[in-house]
Amino acid sequence: MQGLLKLSGAIDGINHRVGKAATWLVLLVVVISAGNAVMRYTIDWSSNGLLEIQWYLFSAIFLLSAGYVLLKNEHIRIDVIAGRLSARSQNWIDVFGILAFMMPMVLLTMYLSWPVFTLAWNSGEMSPNPGGLIRWPVRLLMPIGFLLLALQGLSELIKRIAFLTGKGPNPLIIVKGPSAEEELAAEIKKHQVAPEVADIVHMNVGMADGHERKGEPK
Repeated sequence: MQGLLKLSGAIDGINHRVGKAATWLVLLVVVISAGNAVMRYTIDWSSNGLLEIQWYLFSAIFLLSAGYVLLKNEHIRIDVIAGRLSARSQNWIDVFGILAFMMPMVLLTMYLSWPVFTLAWNSGEMSPNPGGLIRWPVRLLMPIGFLLLALQGLSELIKRIAFLTGKGPNPLIIVKGPSAEEELAAEIKKHQVAPEVADIVHMNVGMADGHERKGEPK
């Protein structure tokens, strides 16, 4: 079990670093989107390549961060029943869910998405739009993203078995910390990159918190 827990820790480290790196893609998308809009309305120039790179980056943020979200235990849960059960019962439910539903779905998606990537790679598939981008990089995001998710699923399974056998803490306890928006704003300010962007992020976080206090959705 100690060897498996070390493997789990290594997987957690990989997804933590990938997730942290993916947060910077949010800033990159904002910069590209704003730049494209400014050029379109000032000098009447735009590019399909700039539009498509935004779609690629959105895909990268979503797919590459899936394992990170599972690591942070921030995925959506329906806890109407499970939330009333003991910690052991909740972990047994997760073990069953990972083995019976999550891992088969993730592995099947990896299996089906790999030929799509190889076809795009071998054919040099390009966007049909004028000035569009080559397609294989975004096709590759699917198997890579689901590989990271599969690895994190294995890590979560190890941690739950460790808890159930009395050799580890309860992995379902969420350690409260700064939100993703707050972490991104802090990183931006730390690196002194566009501090006004960090202020906007902080403002959005404050508005969201105000809505939550009023009982309104974000």
